[in-house]
Amino acid sequence: MLTTVDLGAGVCAAYSGRAGGVSHGGYASLNLGTHVGDAPEAVQVNRARVAQALGAVPVYLRQVHGTVCVAAQVNAQEEVEADALWTAQPGLPLAIQVADCLPVLFVVRDAAGQALAVAAVHAGWRGLAAGVLEATLAALPQGSVQAWLGPCIGLQAFEVGEEVLRGFGRSPADPGPHFVWAPRPDGSARWRADLQGLARLRLQAAGVHGIQVEPACTFSEPSRFFSFRRDGAISGRQAVFIQLA
Repeated sequence: MLTTVDLGAGVCAAYSGRAGGVSHGGYASLNLGTHVGDAPEAVQVNRARVAQALGAVPVYLRQVHGTVCVAAQVNAQEEVEADALWTAQPGLPLAIQVADCLPVLFVVRDAAGQALAVAAVHAGWRGLAAGVLEATLAALPQGSVQAWLGPCIGLQAFEVGEEVLRGFGRSPADPGPHFVWAPRPDGSARWRADLQGLARLRLQAAGVHGIQVEPACTFSEPSRFFSFRRDGAISGRQAVFIQLA
């Protein structure tokens, strides 16, 4: 049900896919999103299964493609509107839901290698361009930061228009290395965008160089992942999780 991510001593991390739940149709089967039209009782069962696998109830957000990072609250009664969260409290899992957007996990360690804090980020192209990674790094305690870039829509599948190039400070004349010219048959201007590459570029500019990448493409693996771009509105959400051990 969950795929483990190795982020070193003192940290537990994982991500979910489609398998292991009770939802049906486009939400089959481990949909974790409460906002996508799935039966609420099915999502409740799915989330309970994930909590059992993690050993604790994760903190979820109401994600809005923004840049706000919040400190996770234990036993929060409502999902806070934000796109990143962090904690220095052991045993409190953080969750970020995705269905093509890029999930990013952070670990902060002290000089002795002890894990001090962890964070989870929802980085769609809008949030990434607006600075959600930088905002999250600014919220974290001082230390050595390592990052993990999770499954998202890949370069071969992520068609974008000029507005996305310009959102990252590029242009049709100078698209940079992470946008590939891919016009439609009718000649309309389109590019393919590399979300993970764009995130890596911003992280390196922010001084983060310990970066792990999970290369799986959510769009291209329909049996394994949900994808909004592939399936439309009737699609579920997988999630990434991280906690201090």
